[in-house]
Amino acid sequence: MFFYLSKIFWFFAQPLNFAIFLLAAGLVASFFGRRRFFRMATFAALMILAFATWTSLGSLMLNPLEERFQRPPQPAKVDGIVVLGGGFEGAINLARGGYELNSGGDRFVETAILARRYPNARIVVSGGSGALTLEGEGDADTAPRLLEALGVARGRLVLENRSRNTYENALFSKELVTPKAGETWLLVTSAFHMPRSMALFAKAGFQVIAWPVDYRTSGEEGVGLFTDNPADSLQNTTMAMREWIGLLAYWLSGRIDDPFPGPES
Repeated sequence: MFFYLSKIFWFFAQPLNFAIFLLAAGLVASFFGRRRFFRMATFAALMILAFATWTSLGSLMLNPLEERFQRPPQPAKVDGIVVLGGGFEGAINLARGGYELNSGGDRFVETAILARRYPNARIVVSGGSGALTLEGEGDADTAPRLLEALGVARGRLVLENRSRNTYENALFSKELVTPKAGETWLLVTSAFHMPRSMALFAKAGFQVIAWPVDYRTSGEEGVGLFTDNPADSLQNTTMAMREWIGLLAYWLSGRIDDPFPGPES
């Protein structure tokens, strides 16, 4: 139920959709002579779109998430690497059978690099199809084609293709590999997604070392206008809102113990 409610809520809450719904509601209100509501809804939609696309709001919201977990020095020995899905174009790969990467593809590029650096480490790819309506191939089904092409032997891969969200990533990954005390496991995911991921893996009893990738900010952004192209600014704002709302929802539901998890949590 949590999965479906979260998907439905986010469909309405993400900035672009919310602005569209506000405009639609204002238009309907205008037909019934509710001009004040029409003006308020139109103004609110305009402000949402303007702040999301023309300002540095998204980067400013993402940066605290990305800075929360720093990449540590390279461990001398690594027993396993867990990479979370979210780096492939699922619908395209389902249709074409390839391994097209999206903006989160750094997760799998870094995993291939780590696999060469630690040739004895197991590689867990965790990620099924988390879409509610769109049909696509899960990342754990696509990843072997890319990783094998990059020189990672198929026998090293542990594929977890049931999970639909980060909570299930942690639970199902632990079930598959049953990590032992004293083992060193790296968790590879986008930097902005690392606080929630680390908290969920800790809650599941799977001790991992954060290995953040896919940074979206330089760390030097300030308050400003037209600091990036509008499409990237909108994407950053959308991702940041989704992550902050996700942290709050997981905390309120008891799935994580801290609303802003950090290394000390």
